[in-house]
Amino acid sequence: MLVKPVSPTSTLSRREFFWRVGRHGGAVMGAMLALDLLGRDRPDGFKLEGRAPVAKKRVVILGAGLAGLTAAYELGKLGYECTVLEARARPGGRCWSVRRGVTETEVGGEKQECVFDDGYFYNPGPMRIPGHHHTTVDYCKELGVELLTFTNFNEAAYVYRDGFPRMREREVHTDLRGYTAELLAKAINQKALDAPLTADDREKLIEYLRVEGGLSPDLFYAKKGAGNVRANGEIDAPRGYSKWPTVKDGTPSLPVDLELLVKSGYGTMLSNEHVIDWQPAMLTPAGGMDRIAYALAAKVPQVSYRTEVREIRRTSAGGVRIACADLAQGGAAREVTGDFCICTIPPKVLTKIPADFSPEFVAGLAAVDGATTFKIGLQFKRRFWEEDDDIYGGISRTADAISQIVYPSDHIQGKKGVVIGAYNFGGAAAEFAALTPAKRTERALAQGEKVHPGQYSAEFENAFSVAWPKIPYSLGGWGEWPGNSHEKYFALLNRADGPFYFAGEHLTHLGAWMAGAFVSGQRASIEVHRRALA
Repeated sequence: MLVKPVSPTSTLSRREFFWRVGRHGGAVMGAMLALDLLGRDRPDGFKLEGRAPVAKKRVVILGAGLAGLTAAYELGKLGYECTVLEARARPGGRCWSVRRGVTETEVGGEKQECVFDDGYFYNPGPMRIPGHHHTTVDYCKELGVELLTFTNFNEAAYVYRDGFPRMREREVHTDLRGYTAELLAKAINQKALDAPLTADDREKLIEYLRVEGGLSPDLFYAKKGAGNVRANGEIDAPRGYSKWPTVKDGTPSLPVDLELLVKSGYGTMLSNEHVIDWQPAMLTPAGGMDRIAYALAAKVPQVSYRTEVREIRRTSAGGVRIACADLAQGGAAREVTGDFCICTIPPKVLTKIPADFSPEFVAGLAAVDGATTFKIGLQFKRRFWEEDDDIYGGISRTADAISQIVYPSDHIQGKKGVVIGAYNFGGAAAEFAALTPAKRTERALAQGEKVHPGQYSAEFENAFSVAWPKIPYSLGGWGEWPGNSHEKYFALLNRADGPFYFAGEHLTHLGAWMAGAFVSGQRASIEVHRRALA
């Protein structure tokens, strides 16, 4: 999971995070890909051939998230004996869907139980798949996981900031295009551009701006909301209508003042829509994101759930010994041995476990942080966003701490629905995490009420929130690399530390996305297989 809107309460946007990853790790990743040390996020980029040797074929995998399950699945195809140890009672890690009956006790003791109606859910971790993330899409096809369209952007959704009028996204986009086109067209006419243009070039560019911005023949943005005139003479009003057309002509809505639009900051709040990983079409599994994890786990015969890793040790023979506790049996001690170990436990958790890692690897793991991120699912007894506001999927954005309201892409025109009433990061997420679940719900409803006045308070039924820094065995969202830690440790952690290998989305160029976990699991399986055959 991934660029968020600008929020005054955020300390690190995902855009900035990815920029830092690219700045610090691009060259390293390119070299690793060239050496075929990493799986590629493309259909023909991963090949694992041959058979496991008779000796050195036992692999212990720590964590049944997507990276661990992928490694077990791929190595299992070659005949390796893979044992996956998972502290939770379910597979998937952050690939999780909250539905009726789910319970979770946070660090600190706060316990919640989901009471959504049967058939309703929300994804507190990853919720969408870019269509060009071939690895994820291909695994879904291979595993038989049905994919649906995820509506990531919806021009009918709202954008809101205190002190400014609530606007539809299409209104913001249309007005910004219009005013920008007007200013640029006038600059071209006055030959005020740095780029030299011929008279013919200027004419063509101005014609484009006139059409794109809905400008009048004298190059003014339509102050009266006239809209664009189609070839057949009909009016096209991209920002919408104050009175929608029926058998009679409609009345296009009026633009807001440019000064108000600029001061609102709405354009900046919507500026992420061009980012390649967020462009339509996006996808999501039918029935919840955890359908991927369960389908993958079904292909891995040896997954030991409710098994908490207590120690990670080397053996004198060069293998591994994992001391763990069987939580289903009251914490009864047990040991699992193997020739290799693939560690996919989040670094923030892994560093708390006594282990025989080399000092430089200990330092590298300690350098990886877990993203501070938060989501809350709100069940409403009526789909007012569809019935009253014509919003079918998509995301409304607000400058308040909830940051985003994500409308469900499932159960369209159903009776009820679960909305993600907050999806935020950094300081805003920390604010919510510090509250009790009841107070989180109260705050999410109060801030969402500004976007949907009267509807939130009248239609709300129940909620379930997930503050990732307080979720046991995660202690944060996706992996983040503060400062220059990526430059110092990324390549190191993609190497073996004796019999130990490490995997997770944070060890790829696809940080925060499920594709990163898949690719990293593939990379670990390649390296273990090479080592076993050496």
